[in-house]
Amino acid sequence: METLGHWINGKRVEGTSGRFADVYNPATGEVQARVALASKDELDAAVDAAAAAQPKWAATNPQRRGRVMMEFVRLLNRDMDRLAEALSREHGKTLPDARGDVTRGMEVIEYCIGAPELLKGEFTDGAGPGIDMYSMRQPLGVVAGITPFNFPAMIPLWQMGPALASGNAMILKPSERDPSVPLMLAELAQEAGLPDGILQVVNGDKEAVDAILDNETIQAVGFVGSTPIAHYIYSRAAANGKRAQCFGGAKNHMIIMPDADMDQAADALVGAGFGAAGERCMAISVAVPVGDETADRLIEKLVPRIEKLRVAPYTDGEDVDYGPVVTKAAKERILSLIESGVQQGAKLVVDNRDFKLQGYENGFFVGPHLFDHVTPEMDIYKEEIFGPVLSTVRTGSYEEALKLTMDNEYGNGTAIFTRDGDTARDFASRVNVGMVGINVPIPVPLAYHTFGGWKKSAFGDLNQHGPDGFRFYTRTKTVTERWPSGLKEGGEFHFKAMD
Repeated sequence: METLGHWINGKRVEGTSGRFADVYNPATGEVQARVALASKDELDAAVDAAAAAQPKWAATNPQRRGRVMMEFVRLLNRDMDRLAEALSREHGKTLPDARGDVTRGMEVIEYCIGAPELLKGEFTDGAGPGIDMYSMRQPLGVVAGITPFNFPAMIPLWQMGPALASGNAMILKPSERDPSVPLMLAELAQEAGLPDGILQVVNGDKEAVDAILDNETIQAVGFVGSTPIAHYIYSRAAANGKRAQCFGGAKNHMIIMPDADMDQAADALVGAGFGAAGERCMAISVAVPVGDETADRLIEKLVPRIEKLRVAPYTDGEDVDYGPVVTKAAKERILSLIESGVQQGAKLVVDNRDFKLQGYENGFFVGPHLFDHVTPEMDIYKEEIFGPVLSTVRTGSYEEALKLTMDNEYGNGTAIFTRDGDTARDFASRVNVGMVGINVPIPVPLAYHTFGGWKKSAFGDLNQHGPDGFRFYTRTKTVTERWPSGLKEGGEFHFKAMD
């Protein structure tokens, strides 16, 4: 059985803590590898090595750092299939979805090629008599990223791109559930020209996380995961004087207006609700039709689409719609929430509680489920299910649908499907959610805009990637300068009498 260690100073190393975690094949339920879990001493040693390497990298001009990003993009494209296969094997995603995971991360690296432009400061000529002022964007030093299981390529790339292009060294602590791809990314970054020690991948659990939060050398922490852990990391990082951006859970609503193209809305809901087995922080988990007639038409369109979904392992081909969830515990939690929905009075329109995949009975597969007549008091509405479950909450008006979305404690993403521009414009202006889609079900911004939610979906004042990524991983230094005058009068060509 393969044992995965860490990536330290430009090479793979074994762990020394003696502690390991199992890495499962979600399709079969079998343990396929084990990963070392770092101790505090291992984490601190990786930080010390990163701190020693970082000043030389920071002194490398942004154009040369951008060229490393450029070569990194080429290598990501070269190894796309290899990365996708490793990702699918450990996470369970379909191969097209895994390639999308890598691609959306790679787009941020492409954006970071423009580091010379993005790191330019500001200049004021003549701020006072003979005085000029200018600002510089400088790296923080050593920073850290703590990334989730559901995007083992995209989120590490979102964090490492701006951090490294800005001249920092990074400690990456990926999820121990699917650690292979982050290690592969580190190898490719080194092949692209990143110096040893600038990117350290340290696998671990809470002990490694707490070591990151308490290490005085680490200046900033980025995190993506659940809201309770995001709040914990943000609070402890801030208490230790670190900059932090921590992104948590979601309960994303999609409002369907009576004038919406119902086929388009149904297709969007099936893809956004069941893609990646619902294990996305931007998944649509709540459909909000306005009016009973709209709801009935929507359910009529959804049912046959959901019943046709093909659930299988990634090895079954490119036409698989989604695969297993990541762990047995995740499967059990999802099924428990489905049962609670039934017990609390929701109508289970598509019921796959007894779903079994022949030949993969021990895998972590969950069939697709559709609820109707869900109310905000039910557990399936209040909790982030993170599985292939779509809940329908009927509303009587646009204002009621808007209020439902705005009253929810999460504010990651939302969408509205309508043909009316005035309604769409009003929704985009008023809704208190960080990312909004208009006839777009999963409004994940492209790399040159920023990604981030509101309310309990995010802690911190700067978002991921885009301009905010470079703001987060740099600090501004402002210089005020005045030079002695007099030399500009020219040289003297005769002897001057002594005073």
